[in-house]
Amino acid sequence: MTPPDYTGYRFPSDVIQRAIWMYLRFTLSYRDVEDLLAERGIEVSYETIRRWVTSFGPIIARRLRARRPPPHGRWHLDEVFVRIGGKPMYLWRAVDAEGVVLEVLVQARRDKHAARKLMRKLLRKQGIAPDEWVTDKYPAYGAALRDLQLDGMPHIRGKRLNNRAESSHVPVRRRECKLQRFKSSASAQRFLSMYAATYNTFNVCRHLTTARTHRLFRAEAFAAWRDAAGIAA
Repeated sequence: MTPPDYTGYRFPSDVIQRAIWMYLRFTLSYRDVEDLLAERGIEVSYETIRRWVTSFGPIIARRLRARRPPPHGRWHLDEVFVRIGGKPMYLWRAVDAEGVVLEVLVQARRDKHAARKLMRKLLRKQGIAPDEWVTDKYPAYGAALRDLQLDGMPHIRGKRLNNRAESSHVPVRRRECKLQRFKSSASAQRFLSMYAATYNTFNVCRHLTTARTHRLFRAEAFAAWRDAAGIAA
């Protein structure tokens, strides 16, 4: 997969990728990133940072996703209400049993057709089917599986069995608040796809590892990011 091409940009590639990383990795606005760069003597406007994220963020995210190993066989699906551009929308999400975000999809409806679209996109991108689906008791999931002729696969439904997917919404809620809500479904979908790839790369469960192991995982995450951004180590 072709790396980002920074040719013709006034700032060096290391500055560009660092600005993109800070915006996607932390709960920061473009103006926050502008101030952090200014403290390091790099004068760049927040609008320029926004253009960097829009131009290079999707490429880096695709390269990060391409590096991911096959997901865990148990997939959790969930949906949550969001307001985008003043209109009610729904954010559909799929994560595996290890908390890796597999797919994020912004849709206007909360019904069988929306659930089926999420599942179809999920199966196409992953290239494999899960060992089992885990959802809440919302009947649209079962109807979508029947439409896709997947109703023979294990489907576990329960009120609290889907906490893995529900907890995955929390970081997005924080970003939504920082961004003062998403302005359009297209921009929300673009940002959430980039954010999910970055989140998966740097989401190391610190409380489950020793300090030494955490540092190793973090170093691997930085190496993966720099490779995806096309930056020499």
